[in-house]
Amino acid sequence: MRNSSRGAVDPFIVMDVMEAARAAEASGRHIIHMEVGQPGTAAPAGARRAAALAMEQDALGYTVALGLPALRARIAQLYGEWYGVDLDPNRVIVTSGSSAAFLLAFTALFEAGDRVAIGAPGYPSYRQILKALSLEPVLIEARDENRLQPVADDLKGLDAQGLLVASPANPTGTMLNKAAMTSLIQASDDAGAAFISDEIYHGIEYEAKAVSALEITDDAYVINSFSKYFSMTGWRVGWMVVPENHVRVIERLAQNMFICPPHISQITALAAMDCTDELEANMRVYTANRALMLDELPKAGLGAFAPPDGAFYVYVDVSEYTNDSRAFAAEILEKAGVAVTPGLDFDAQRGHQTLRLSYARSTDDIQEGLSRLKTFMSART
Repeated sequence: MRNSSRGAVDPFIVMDVMEAARAAEASGRHIIHMEVGQPGTAAPAGARRAAALAMEQDALGYTVALGLPALRARIAQLYGEWYGVDLDPNRVIVTSGSSAAFLLAFTALFEAGDRVAIGAPGYPSYRQILKALSLEPVLIEARDENRLQPVADDLKGLDAQGLLVASPANPTGTMLNKAAMTSLIQASDDAGAAFISDEIYHGIEYEAKAVSALEITDDAYVINSFSKYFSMTGWRVGWMVVPENHVRVIERLAQNMFICPPHISQITALAAMDCTDELEANMRVYTANRALMLDELPKAGLGAFAPPDGAFYVYVDVSEYTNDSRAFAAEILEKAGVAVTPGLDFDAQRGHQTLRLSYARSTDDIQEGLSRLKTFMSART
């Protein structure tokens, strides 16, 4: 039985790193996890209580394809609270994680063979989902002087039917300010390209609030998730906001592709949105961890990075030490007991000289990981 060429996507290297770390732990080693892009905390306690109550009282069958109306309304309310945007709840679609939102967006917006521009470095699944849908990812090699974010000039002469940006970005944590976001939206509009804004790290910002594309235009797809700020990675629930005249298109696709998002996850997500105290306590941990990373990584000789504006990653240039980030990450895991992600996941051309380090876990873990990295780098050099 043959496989389709659409299925020939690259592996998600961080998952391979996670498996290597798991095997090391199974052999009795203590591993510090700085590879995985997920909070070290559970869903908020109030959200978990709501889930437990729902499991006792409700059959938890299918919901409507677009998601629970109460959750869609609460998400719309969030845009007023965070950005001062008056959003119609009917434009909100609840999805099975942001991954389902990307599948729906790419399917709704593009024909097979269309070209979609994305920044490099960037989240690897963008490229692979596009390829699996017979779309062509067009990589914009973002530059250091732009803090590894695309800029409007990058679109000049670029034949693309869409542009996808992420702010805060994975793996860099850098953000687009309002002027930069506006110029990218305008450049996309001038080129007749659809604009997609990945905002799944919103809420995890440090010195300035992230800008939503919805502050600038209604003619965009905005994708978000409960995975990061709301600490619900494994619950697989996210959302997207689309122009009013795209809602029915997405609804038909969602009905056929997914039926509905998980009912229990939607109930949990709705409750999580009002667990502000616990969520902000998590933010205080990320803030402390970020400060540790900014202070201690340079002492380990790993200081070549742009300070992250948001998310919980540092993307480090290690070209001084290696031209093979995958082998370097394996050496760090073996000798230091710290799992980190090779940059090849995020930039196939330049990622052989970079590593992504996540600081989403407890401060004690981050302190221990940094101590081990300093010892490792000292012995190596």
